[in-house]
Amino acid sequence: MRIRPFGLERFFARWEFSTDFSLSSSDCETLSVARLLALEPGAQERLLELQLGYPPVEGSAELRSAAATSYERVEDDDVLVVAAAEEGIFLAYHALLGPGDHAIVETPCYASAVEVARSAGADVSCWQRRDADAWGYDLERLAGLLRPDTKLLYVNTPHNPTGSQMPRETFDGVMELAAERSLIVLSDEVYAGLEHDPERRLPAACDRYENAISLNAVSKAYGLPGLRVAWMASRNHALLEPIADLKLYTTICSSAPGELLAAIALRHRETLTRRTRKLVADNLAVADDLVERRDELISWVRPVAGSTGLVRVADEIDVDSWCGHLAEHARVLLLPGSVFDEPRHVRLGLGRRNFGAAIARLDDHLDGRPR
Repeated sequence: MRIRPFGLERFFARWEFSTDFSLSSSDCETLSVARLLALEPGAQERLLELQLGYPPVEGSAELRSAAATSYERVEDDDVLVVAAAEEGIFLAYHALLGPGDHAIVETPCYASAVEVARSAGADVSCWQRRDADAWGYDLERLAGLLRPDTKLLYVNTPHNPTGSQMPRETFDGVMELAAERSLIVLSDEVYAGLEHDPERRLPAACDRYENAISLNAVSKAYGLPGLRVAWMASRNHALLEPIADLKLYTTICSSAPGELLAAIALRHRETLTRRTRKLVADNLAVADDLVERRDELISWVRPVAGSTGLVRVADEIDVDSWCGHLAEHARVLLLPGSVFDEPRHVRLGLGRRNFGAAIARLDDHLDGRPR
């Protein structure tokens, strides 16, 4: 397998733990184990008494049941637990795609959505959304990418990095296009629960369409990335079975404590996502103020969902150099948009508690930018 270097993760590996503030994290402020356990009577005792053996390959019965309750038409057996959403993407592509297959990927996106599909041998077309179109969704453009050999469509809503959300009529149109050709839909839903207006929440793709796989995790909306627990849900077991078979060559199973803690989180999803939505809403107001005051340097299509947004930077600025300069001299981590093939942008992460202090530090250094 040959695959391009992962620019986003390399940038984080270089700077994430040596800066004072992260202004580009896609996950939300996390919780301590103690605070998570406090959500449920007896949880601490259960964790301390847990036997540290291997969980089942498909995930513990408790976790699969907790995950299934977040869907309308999914049963426990329709859920496969994976070790983080990244593993889910890797497994789905390599289990379901190969040479001679065509995949369509919504972009801009987390790089693995494109690169892992290519590494599986598939030909990949990008359903490219553009800043110039306010990151709008063009169904005609998507339809024009369909080919006789198209097998899989990857979508992500709420969307990282733009902070957009697919309108309901667009979502229905995407599902209809997929159903007409019996395409597999890999629907990345890890930001579900972070809709800025919860009334606009979409149904899970796996509830809407039988050949869809919904991918979710406790990393983003729940604020629990350190658990490294995710799951895939589909009513079509012919899709999940080859993914589970391939999992035997990767992690085999997840962490037993992680699965227990994730199950607790899922049973208290409304409490956890209400907390992270408030964080995002409060931080969005701070970001709005910065964009308004510094409109000669930065602008954006205001996010409506998720925990991230893409900020456009003035053409005079070398964005990659500027982000490196900020990390080294201001000790603020700001992710260059080049890792999403959007070189005039930076990604802003809206889910951290110290966002206001980080923005103040950034504001202090905006006038000392490299050109």
